[in-house]
Amino acid sequence: MGILGKEAILKEIEKGTIKIEPYNEKMLGPASVDLHLSNAFRVFVHLPNILNLTANMDFKAATKGFLVPEGEMLTIQPGQTVLGITQEKITLGDGICGWLEGRSRFARVGLLVHISASFMQPGISNHQVLEISNFGPIPLNLIPGTPVCQFIFQRCEQSGKYKGVFSGQTPENFAEG
Repeated sequence: MGILGKEAILKEIEKGTIKIEPYNEKMLGPASVDLHLSNAFRVFVHLPNILNLTANMDFKAATKGFLVPEGEMLTIQPGQTVLGITQEKITLGDGICGWLEGRSRFARVGLLVHISASFMQPGISNHQVLEISNFGPIPLNLIPGTPVCQFIFQRCEQSGKYKGVFSGQTPENFAEG
């Protein structure tokens, strides 16, 4: 159950057990792959309404989706949280799982890229939603195309495949509604 290093990631990509679309080898680090922020976001609306946290709760009930036009950015204020999604689609085969983590260069100015639920199940095949929060003291501009997070791959001891409610999420269906 070790974390995959660069050479192991490349072997799994060659075997097809890890797919990243689009992929560029420059994204590959010593033990992770950088993922880029897309232009699809969801912002919280209708605040300060109360949202009941139930098993069938839909985050879209509390958020509004939109696309940032090319060349523009989204400013998040201190204390604000927005949802974003990666440009890349990650597909993991049987026996590979992973973790989505922020990057230290952005954490040092207060950007938290993934609040919780950073574990990605084997068998996923989707773009990764980012719970982005500004914990710093100054506004931050989110610029689509920036490599804001990294995916860390790990082997599973047993097989398994994710078939949950978020299967197949894309920037297009993420921003709807």
